[in-house]
Amino acid sequence: LNQQISQDAVNLTKALTRDSKAQGNWGELVLEKILEESGLSRGREFDIISSETYDQQLSYQPDVIVHLPDGRDVVIDSKINLVSYQNFRSQEDDERHRQDQLQEHLQTFRRHIRGLREKNFEKMEGVRSLDYVIMFVPVESALLTVIDEDPQLLYDANAQGIMVVSPSNLLLTLRIVKNLWRYEDQNRNDQEIAQRATGIYDKLVGFVESLEGIGKHLDKARAEYEIAHGRLTSG
Repeated sequence: LNQQISQDAVNLTKALTRDSKAQGNWGELVLEKILEESGLSRGREFDIISSETYDQQLSYQPDVIVHLPDGRDVVIDSKINLVSYQNFRSQEDDERHRQDQLQEHLQTFRRHIRGLREKNFEKMEGVRSLDYVIMFVPVESALLTVIDEDPQLLYDANAQGIMVVSPSNLLLTLRIVKNLWRYEDQNRNDQEIAQRATGIYDKLVGFVESLEGIGKHLDKARAEYEIAHGRLTSG
């Protein structure tokens, strides 16, 4: 049983470190977990894009579309290959090979950033005025390695409308979005309360005017009564 467990662990490690598709699936699972923890509501504040939702032949299909209150959207894409990064981390003896893998890791980031910029997500059905494209890196240390080696890379990505984030940064970003929606809901509720209060005030004004009209009619009826009574008794 121990041998089987060990072999399963080895197989899992190989799958996550050598199979780019498995890495992509795992990254999408991490992304979904972060979305759940952010407090955003699926179907209103974000949509997870599946192959059943859009044409599988579309080359610019992202993973998630996050909706902002002002009618804008943010696209999140987590499909990035971290095989070279894993090779860099696992090579401890061959320094030259480690540096080669490190440079390949940086090139992978650059290619993915360039690919995201060329995909034109704003043309995708269901995407409203696109604000930013978030490039999600599911491994914190993989992004930190890029920052340490080439800090300018992230600035260049940001200048192209691409925000590169790790799980912790993404969670913070999504919670900011959640607060924006909370403020939007509060403003909407305040406006509704003000409208209803205005309606109640208008009703009260109309009711008072009606009472004043009734009072005037009662006063007139009282005057007519006095005239009629006087004519009957002393006229």
